[in-house]
Amino acid sequence: MPELPEVETVANGVNERIRGEAIQSVWLSRYKEPFKTPPRPMAEALTGTRIDRVHRVGKHIVFDLSNSGNDNPGKAHPRKAEWIVHLGMTGRLLVSPPDVPVPPHTHAILHLGSGRELRFVDARRFGRLALNLPSDGKTGFQGPGREPLTISVEDFAALFRRRRLSIKAALLNQRLLHGVGNIYADEALFRAGIRPIRMAGRLTRDQLGRLHASLQTILREAIRLGGSSVSDYVDADGVAGFFQLQHRVYGRSGEPCLVCRTPIRRTVIGGRGTHYCPACQD
Repeated sequence: MPELPEVETVANGVNERIRGEAIQSVWLSRYKEPFKTPPRPMAEALTGTRIDRVHRVGKHIVFDLSNSGNDNPGKAHPRKAEWIVHLGMTGRLLVSPPDVPVPPHTHAILHLGSGRELRFVDARRFGRLALNLPSDGKTGFQGPGREPLTISVEDFAALFRRRRLSIKAALLNQRLLHGVGNIYADEALFRAGIRPIRMAGRLTRDQLGRLHASLQTILREAIRLGGSSVSDYVDADGVAGFFQLQHRVYGRSGEPCLVCRTPIRRTVIGGRGTHYCPACQD
């Protein structure tokens, strides 16, 4: 499943390509799984809006939409809706010319004023599409937990205080930190020198400080490199990321640690494959 850096990369790429575009019409597939909002009201709400911004919230991609303003292009228009996209396991958002063949498993096509199309493609249909209609005075979509890239070290440490579960499971809990997944939890714990099975509530302030720093460093580095392509992930142009070349433990079970040469071990924590160095992490 795409994690924070992959979702950030896709959101930034889509934003650069179609920000300011008007949505002229919408096609949605007949399958029910991707749609948290029924297709007909979704298509009606999207049609005629302008895409003001595309950004990430947790593992979600949020399209800020307003009235298209065709009657007065220089006038600011109030926000009308938010289109929320969750990529699931295999979801992709692709910006394509209309003459490029539509890929199999395409479930949404937004026809834009420039003539291009924004396509949502998802072979396994674990992704989700939804509308959020903020009311007056109500903030937009917030996501379930805290933002890993901006949370302070004090607030980060407070999230894990008295938590009676492993630190790996705590990092994956989206109600605590939204956006962190299996890859970056393993990599952050390795760089912080913390074994994944350690009880979250028993970590010291110093250990949590190291983990906070390593997590933010890894997430920013992964965003810079376009994310990790270990399965189906590609960006808005269909290009794979490169951070998988920097993995120190994830997916390297049995291979020598790049620091101490001890073989990397794999275990299962909370149903998720977990990779660590038994010498470098205690």
